[in-house]
Amino acid sequence: MGSVGFVNTSRQSGLLKEMNVIANNIANAGTIGFRREAAIFSEFVVQAGADSAAAHSNSLKDSVAVGRLGGHYSDFSTGSLSRTGGALDLAIEGGGFFLIGTPGGERLSRAGNFLTDRDGALITPDGNFVLDDAGGSIQIPPGANLITIGGDGTISAGGEPLGKIGIVNASTASLTRAGSNLWQAEGGYNPVENPTIVQGFLEDSNVNPILEIARMIEVQRAYEAGQKLLEIENDRIAKTVSAIRQPP
Repeated sequence: MGSVGFVNTSRQSGLLKEMNVIANNIANAGTIGFRREAAIFSEFVVQAGADSAAAHSNSLKDSVAVGRLGGHYSDFSTGSLSRTGGALDLAIEGGGFFLIGTPGGERLSRAGNFLTDRDGALITPDGNFVLDDAGGSIQIPPGANLITIGGDGTISAGGEPLGKIGIVNASTASLTRAGSNLWQAEGGYNPVENPTIVQGFLEDSNVNPILEIARMIEVQRAYEAGQKLLEIENDRIAKTVSAIRQPP
């Protein structure tokens, strides 16, 4: 199909992937502590039919600009806090992550909608353990009342301290999504010395649905325009081939 088809196909592929990213953001607009994802497009210019530096310096009229999806990045800006009043609903103000124990190892999360299992262990809705500052599980005695959680993460029941929730931090560049709204710190993590935890609140997703929908419309229109260009180019090539095949 030539350079037009090559360039446009590369661009279409990137737009389709970005559409999937936007759709995932919208689907998680109501997910506690979710961090939106965004696409990064890159562009490079290839000199078409030029083998020398002199030809390259003459003009860019024979150049081909190729755009493609260069990758994704996660937006770690904090979401707003919503009051729930739940004793085990927690939100972190500022930086830091809750330390979570999973079958695959320790993970990080900003979602603080916790509960207890039948044995009194503090867990996530998926059944993973919420870990303390020493990396162990946190036990809340069955029937315990007046559960309070201090700003530093110390859990108390009836005035008796039970443990301290582990709050850690890691370089965002080293964080990769690990499913179930969890993050894996490839480069390790460090404890937050002075965390600020708010009891009875949850952190909302940082997705702005209106902006995501607007971007989705923009990407859809760009994709449709690209498809139209491909159809025009295909029709042009078909007519050219047909004209060449005509007898003189």
